[in-house]
Amino acid sequence: MQRIETLPPVRWARVHPRLAAWIVLSLGMIILLLVEARDVGLLPGQWLALVVACVLVAGACIWIISWEDADDREAAEGVTVPQPEPESVSEAPAKAALEADHKA
Repeated sequence: MQRIETLPPVRWARVHPRLAAWIVLSLGMIILLLVEARDVGLLPGQWLALVVACVLVAGACIWIISWEDADDREAAEGVTVPQPEPESVSEAPAKAALEADHKA
């Protein structure tokens, strides 16, 4: 196990886990696209557009997954994000009237 961790690509992936995940997911999606759509008869520009779309979707997936990492980190550190208090129904018209006065 120690020998695997000393390999340069593995060290790079441990330092940059999101980029590594994006690359791996992109490659998997592109390989799947090439295998499944090989007999469709797409033009080169269409292939390029599909490959770019696969890479962008993979990046979006990794970005969304990283949101959970941030939540886990905050929970581990005991950081709580303050939530705004909801306004009562009776305060909303008064606040709107004050804002209208300031604009005028």
